[in-house]
Amino acid sequence: MEKNKINRRKFVKNSALAAGGVMAMPLASHAGFYSGSAPKEIKVALVGCGGRGTGAAVQALIANEDVKLVAMADAFRDRLEGSLRSIIGEFDNADERVDVPENRRYVGFDAYKQAIAHADVVILATPPGFRPIHFKEAIDKGKHVFMEKPVAVDPAGIAAVLETAREAERKRLNVIVGLQRRYQNSYLELLKRYQDGMIGDITSAQVYWNSEGVWVRKRQPSQNEMEYQMRNWYYFNWLCGDHIVEQHIHNMDVVSWFKDDFPESCQGMGGRSVRVGPDYGEIFDHHFVEYRYKDGVVMNSQCRHQPNTMSRVDEEITGTKGRIFFGAGRIEDLDGNVLYQFDRSKENNPYQTEHDVLFEAISKGEFKFKDAEHAAHTTLTSIIGRMATYSGQVIEHETALNSGLNIQPDEYAWDATPPVLPGENGLYPAAKPGETHYFKKA
Repeated sequence: MEKNKINRRKFVKNSALAAGGVMAMPLASHAGFYSGSAPKEIKVALVGCGGRGTGAAVQALIANEDVKLVAMADAFRDRLEGSLRSIIGEFDNADERVDVPENRRYVGFDAYKQAIAHADVVILATPPGFRPIHFKEAIDKGKHVFMEKPVAVDPAGIAAVLETAREAERKRLNVIVGLQRRYQNSYLELLKRYQDGMIGDITSAQVYWNSEGVWVRKRQPSQNEMEYQMRNWYYFNWLCGDHIVEQHIHNMDVVSWFKDDFPESCQGMGGRSVRVGPDYGEIFDHHFVEYRYKDGVVMNSQCRHQPNTMSRVDEEITGTKGRIFFGAGRIEDLDGNVLYQFDRSKENNPYQTEHDVLFEAISKGEFKFKDAEHAAHTTLTSIIGRMATYSGQVIEHETALNSGLNIQPDEYAWDATPPVLPGENGLYPAAKPGETHYFKKA
C-alpha cells in the first residue's frame, strides 16, 4: 500500500463509491488467447465513468502496483472528466498510476471500442443494458474483464453473454462479475457450514431488497429524449432492467449459489403505488416473486423502492435442521439455538477482494475466474421475476432464455428513438398485470 501511495483518508471516505471492481490482466497473444505471462505494466481501460466505475478503477490501482489506468470511455464528457479527477485525487502518486491524456478519453456510444483497444484489462461499469455488446467487444479483442452486475436486461442479452462467456473460456480470459457476496468472508464461512450439513437440506428461502430507492435526475430543457433517458437510466428497462434486476439480483444470487442451481419458473405480483410520476420512467416500485426450483424448493423474493417503509437487504435459508441468517452471519437450529456465529472482526471488503484474488491468479499465470456463466443465469432469474410481476404470468427460465426477447433500441445514437416514450401527460407507459403478456399459454 505504501508503494501505491494512496491517500488513505480519501479512500476510506469514498469507500461507498468504490463499490465495483477491476482486475489487472496480462496482454493476450495475437491469436486472442491469454498467454499466461504478465507484462511489467498492466494497462486498464474504464468503460462507464459513474460512481461505480470510478470506484472500480481505484480498486484496480490498489490491487496491484503495476496497474496503470490508460483509457476511459463514457457517453458523457462531464461524467468522464469528473471521474478522472476523482481517481487522480485518491493517489499521492497519481502521475505514475493514471495516464489518460485527452486523446485517450473517448465520449459517445462507440467510445467503448476505442478505449478497449488500449487495454489489457477492461472494467465494464455502464448501465447494464450495454453490458452484452461491451463484453463481446472486450472478449473478441482478447481482454480480461471485470464487469458489474447485472450482465443484461433482457433474454436476448443473456443469450449473447452466455455465448461470449464460452468464448472467454476458450481463450482462457479471466472474467469476474461484481456479485461480491461470493467473495465475502462471512458468506464463504456460512457456505462451508452449509456444505458440511449444519442446516441439512434446503427447504425454503427468503430474500429481500427493501429500501427507499435511489437517485432521480431531473429532465433539463436542453435534453432530447435519448439524453434524458441515458442520464436518468435507472428508470428505463432497456438501460436498467428495473430495480429487481439491478439491485435485488445480489440476494437471489446467494440462494442459487448455495443450491448450485437456478429456479425453473416463477410467478409474482408488483406495481407502482408511490414512485409514479414522470421522473420514475416505467419501472415498478415493488415486486414480490415466488421462485420454484426443480426440487420443489421455493424462494420468496421481495423488493421495493418506497420511502418511509421498513428497509431490509438480506437473505435467509431454512433447512431440515436449521436456518442461515446471512446479514447476521449466524446459523441457528430450528429451535432458535445458535449453532454458529461469524466473527465480524474477520470480515473483509469483498469489493476489493474480487480484485485481489484475481491479481493473485494473474501473478501465477492461472486461468481461474469464469463468473460470466453463473452471472448470466442469476441475471436471468431476476429478469424473469420482472416479467412475472409485469404480466401476472408464470415465466419459465428456459422459455425466457430461448425466446430471443429484446428490449433494446434499433440503434444507439443521440438522435435515435428510445424503446419507450412519454405520453402527452409526460408519463411513461408501464406494464399492467393481466394485460401485459410475454408467452402464450401452453
